[in-house]
Amino acid sequence: MTKWFFWLSFFVIIGCTKRELDDKMNGATDDSLAIYFSLANDFNLPKEERYQYIKKANDIVISYENDSINRINLFKVANRYYNTNSMKEYCETVNLILENSGKAKDTISMAKAYGYLGDYYRVKAVSDSSFLYYYKAEKLYDRLNSKYELAKTLINKAVLLFRVGDLMGSENEVFKVLRLLKDDENINVKEINYDAYNTLGMVYNGLGEFDNAILYHNKALRSLDEIEIIGKSQTKAISFLNLGLVYVSLKKYNVAKEYFLKGIEQQNIDNQDPNIYALLLDNLGYARFKLNEQENLPDLFYQSLRIRDSLNLKTEIPLNKIHLSEYYYSENNKLLSLKFAKEALEMARSVNSPREILIALKNIAIVDPKNAGSYSKEYITINDELQKEERKVGEKFSRIQYETDVIKGEYTDLESKNRNLVYVFSFFIIVGLFIYIIKAQKTKNRELQYKQQQQQANEDIYNLIITQQNTIELSRVEEKKRVAQELHDGVLGRMFGVRMNLEGLNNYNDDLAIEQRKSYIVELKNIEQDIREISHDLNREKSELINNFVAIVDNLFEEQRKTFPSKLISNIDSFINWDIIPNAIKINLFRIIQESLQNCNKYANASTITVAIRKIDGDLKLSIQDDGIGFNVNIKKKGIGLQNMISRVKECKGEFNVKSKNGEGTKITVTVPIEQKQIPI
Repeated sequence: MTKWFFWLSFFVIIGCTKRELDDKMNGATDDSLAIYFSLANDFNLPKEERYQYIKKANDIVISYENDSINRINLFKVANRYYNTNSMKEYCETVNLILENSGKAKDTISMAKAYGYLGDYYRVKAVSDSSFLYYYKAEKLYDRLNSKYELAKTLINKAVLLFRVGDLMGSENEVFKVLRLLKDDENINVKEINYDAYNTLGMVYNGLGEFDNAILYHNKALRSLDEIEIIGKSQTKAISFLNLGLVYVSLKKYNVAKEYFLKGIEQQNIDNQDPNIYALLLDNLGYARFKLNEQENLPDLFYQSLRIRDSLNLKTEIPLNKIHLSEYYYSENNKLLSLKFAKEALEMARSVNSPREILIALKNIAIVDPKNAGSYSKEYITINDELQKEERKVGEKFSRIQYETDVIKGEYTDLESKNRNLVYVFSFFIIVGLFIYIIKAQKTKNRELQYKQQQQQANEDIYNLIITQQNTIELSRVEEKKRVAQELHDGVLGRMFGVRMNLEGLNNYNDDLAIEQRKSYIVELKNIEQDIREISHDLNREKSELINNFVAIVDNLFEEQRKTFPSKLISNIDSFINWDIIPNAIKINLFRIIQESLQNCNKYANASTITVAIRKIDGDLKLSIQDDGIGFNVNIKKKGIGLQNMISRVKECKGEFNVKSKNGEGTKITVTVPIEQKQIPI
């Protein structure tokens, strides 16, 4: 029941030695980073404090230019995130490295980043993604002929295959490594040999080949004596743990106990890894329990359980509680035994760990014989599903490998085909370029003709306005003559007559003179009224002169009302001083109104049209609204009329907006600044 601890213990050593080795090989780029990196890897410091040092280092590194030194430092940041179990930040950093490596076409860093992502998904138990990234790294390292990195990647694949239950596949990957590095005396190779032997020891223990398991675990220990690595005692502790677990499988608990004690002794030399320490305590307690030794029992189980609770190692707690259940069952304490058995089964289910569930079901069936039938039935079901799942995983890995190779092959074929098609494409591109130039020239000619037509239309409207102004000017001159004649011949003559008569009456004060004076005063009042009427006529003429543009627009409105059945409501702000507004704006506003009315008449089917021109905060605002059928402005293609309006508004440096919905009418709004730079007509 303890054999599934093998993969965990191996994973710890692979993770730690891998990260620390990378840091030795890479080296710091400056003093500040070196300090932060060193403190971040100081296992004597609390994990949270180490995390803060990593963040500081990361802030410095990401501010640097994307070069080879920067990518090395990013790997160091990722390593330290990994060592503090900050997996989210680890993944983000590795993905950044992969992106930067792709930009720089740095194949070595890309391969390394793929390997790191394989580690990440292995920790997250996403086996297919982990396998895919290991396989990508393997292919790149093979292409680069980097034997050492290739060997490390194959070892990682072997561990992954071991974890998912593909023991034969794991064995095959390890022997690939041993063949690859055969007769190589490099110190780094010896470290890989340790990993290979340790993995084979776990594989053979899982296969029940205990003699081979012991053989390779001892080879792993001997290889450690030939090298110097950081945390060597910790690594030995893991090997002693693995050997002890093999002897537990052989039920040689006396030998197993000695190895567990050796592991604890090695743990005390280096900084303790609480996870490994908990494993050693739990299994030491289990060996003593099987030997009927009561020394430190059940304290060893509880001590291990407290460590695992503090580390939140939910996948390992079930086996710890199963050991407690077995212990109390042997002590005839059925209540505690059943309690721990149920807790173990419940936690195994909560973490969805099929192997721990099977061990828990096997134990509780013994402790709770009344329900043994249901537990056994569930055991059989889960065991069958687990075996099917393991077969599926193996098939999935084979499919991933095959599909990746197929994609790579297709990519190579495409490269070859692309080279052959370059000349053909070049020919068609040249021909297409000539066609494009010809069509572009035709389009330019059409645009020029359109602009000329538009210019001619603007000139016609301008001439229309000038003609209208000339007509009004002539009328004004004639009116001046008429008023002058009337003042001279009528008003002045009458006033002269009244003045002479009044002077003649100055010498008389009789009743007749008084009556005559009264009649002359009445005459003066009449003359006053005539002068007032002439003044009003002059004011009316001034208004007409000022609002000549309004007159032109009103004529357009009158034609609309006479010709079409829809009701037209118009409102033009009387406070607008049209004399200061450039003719170009007047022309464009007139044409926009004209085009909008035409659209309403042709398409809108509107019963009411409202046109308003107002002055708002130094801008002219034209709004044209109808209650017609409307249209969807998001999908309907803009017609030439609408495009012309937009073009005219741009000429006036204004803003154009159209709002419309099906069945809800249309509203066009034009806002034009009154004070403008010179705009060509």
